[in-house]
Amino acid sequence: MKIRFGYVANALGLWDASPSKTLTFARYSKLSKNERMEKLKSITAQNLHHTRRILYYNIAHEIELYRLSSSLVPLATHPEVMWDFLTPFKNDWAEIGNLIKQFKLRISFHPNQFTLFTSKREEVTMNAVKNMEYHFKMLQAMDALDSALINIHIGGAYGDKNESLNRFHKNLKQLPNEIKKLMTLENDDKTYDVRETLITCEKENIPMVLDYHHYMANKVENDLALYLPHIFATWNNFHLIPKVHISSPKSDQAYRSHADFVSLDFILPFLKMAKELNQDVDIMIEAKQKNLAMHRLIEEIAAIRGVKRISGASVEW
Repeated sequence: MKIRFGYVANALGLWDASPSKTLTFARYSKLSKNERMEKLKSITAQNLHHTRRILYYNIAHEIELYRLSSSLVPLATHPEVMWDFLTPFKNDWAEIGNLIKQFKLRISFHPNQFTLFTSKREEVTMNAVKNMEYHFKMLQAMDALDSALINIHIGGAYGDKNESLNRFHKNLKQLPNEIKKLMTLENDDKTYDVRETLITCEKENIPMVLDYHHYMANKVENDLALYLPHIFATWNNFHLIPKVHISSPKSDQAYRSHADFVSLDFILPFLKMAKELNQDVDIMIEAKQKNLAMHRLIEEIAAIRGVKRISGASVEW
């Protein structure tokens, strides 16, 4: 079994390298018309520059798995802004895409929790479509549509899970098929558990991203080992290595919150399950200390008897 590791958005330790610098609509509104566009372009240029820096860091450390920031472009989907963030940065998007292709990086996006398809309100669904389109356009500009994914949660239950799931399937029809092809669904820590998410993925032919921490916070009756082969099988038609999210609880009192680092003891049961299936997996670290947490965890896993480290961010077991 081969395991590759990655992390989310920001490489800690790189000086001033956040790819998620923002501009609020309130601040934007106070600027003159010329200043508004100048500010939007300035922040976007900064975020794209920092993304390139982070990708070079990843390449240097042999980190092939990386989640891009969803905040690369300020106010990209705001109804009163909706500006062209592609044309002025055509070369920047292409350069990022060339790095991704040249070094065979596996990238993804994870839009915010408001990107959901279970709402009774039409405008919520339309906003979800708009947000998915925004992420799709960025991937398209990078020419990364053949290797990237956009991961979301199912959404809310609104007092009736069955009705909300039916609405999910209905509302999802509003999403263009070319975008749906890049979509994955993840089990969450409060509402839709592993079983419900798996059934939904199988029905829609969407790969399922297992979040192990969410599973532990929102368990199902049967053991995860019964579902894991089926979760991995949702990836078969896409010829992609299954992807898993890993984090550990901040504390017993704040169980759902992510800790700074990942506890090996907490995730070891999952790793053993994957090993029994001899399934290669790509693991996204969602700890607060980002790449630093990833490096520490790899060191700890590589110290396990029988595990061989094969690169800066991958092991064989």
